[in-house]
Amino acid sequence: MAENVRTVIVDAMGGDHGPSVCVSGAVQAITERDEALNIILVGDEAQIRAEIHKHHLNGHGANIEVVHAAEVVHMHDPATDGMRKKDSSISVATRLHKEGRGDAVVSTGHTGAFMAAGLANLGRLPGVSRPAIACLFPSEQGKTLVLDVGANPVCKPQNLVEFGIMGSVYAHEVMGVESPRVGLLSNGEEPSKGTELTINSHRIFQLCKLNFIGNIEGRDILRGRADVVVCDGFVGNIMLKFAESLQGFLTNAVRRQISSNKFSHLGAILMGPFLRRMKKTFDYAEYGGAPLLGLDGVCTVCHGSSSPKAIRNAIWAAKQGVDHHINEQIAAALSQGTPSLSEE
Repeated sequence: MAENVRTVIVDAMGGDHGPSVCVSGAVQAITERDEALNIILVGDEAQIRAEIHKHHLNGHGANIEVVHAAEVVHMHDPATDGMRKKDSSISVATRLHKEGRGDAVVSTGHTGAFMAAGLANLGRLPGVSRPAIACLFPSEQGKTLVLDVGANPVCKPQNLVEFGIMGSVYAHEVMGVESPRVGLLSNGEEPSKGTELTINSHRIFQLCKLNFIGNIEGRDILRGRADVVVCDGFVGNIMLKFAESLQGFLTNAVRRQISSNKFSHLGAILMGPFLRRMKKTFDYAEYGGAPLLGLDGVCTVCHGSSSPKAIRNAIWAAKQGVDHHINEQIAAALSQGTPSLSEE
């Protein structure tokens, strides 16, 4: 593989819309930027090639390769099918990454199956007990990275500390934050507030070589008080699903106001640019996908209903993770060891 030429593997069969969206997003990724990028599309070869033929590749045909996978892990399937179905697009994609055929993997498929396939085929980075799903949230200061948002509904303090370290490295290396502020999500700022998990995690975080700012509350995320917010996957996933509903809620609320009277309609016309910027802020497609931090590979999971734009941005984000050597940086940070409650 030539130096600086990145290859991103895309599970083309996952998600709600099948290969059409994944192929369209892949084509956008390789044609809309002047970067050295190759794509491997994994899934039903006949379906994928039929979708490719619908696009004008503008001389980039050689940048797309198709690898056949006979099976699909559907959204209603158990997560263990990511390991059990050896010829599924998710399993084949992660296996190709392990073999060095590609630098990163992107999937819109079953998140649990993607994690299971990643663990089976790639394994964990040294020092990682549990990988985590990290998601970017908009904030008044730009973006806030929240993890975990669904991989680990039940956690131990040591897991949250690892999440904080991995998130801090990602924020520094990929997001460009000089000294990422790490906050622990709780129901109060005082160290004594929260569950046993958050109280004990707070004690360990204070011993870490991180820019730990203590407990933060839910309202602090959109305010941008922290660059990295740590929580267990149960809380994080509820927060993520709530955030995903905001765009639709705001759009419908504006439409109701506009239809109420002529003056509201005129105001909406005048505020059009602002409303479009606001909609863009809460559009998950702008952020692409969520990195699965802690796997021994660069893996990005996308929303099941992702648009081609979201797939395109996820591919670019995965490439950025590779370019910044994110896994090497995480492994180096964790190699220094993490404190425990016994070290207080």
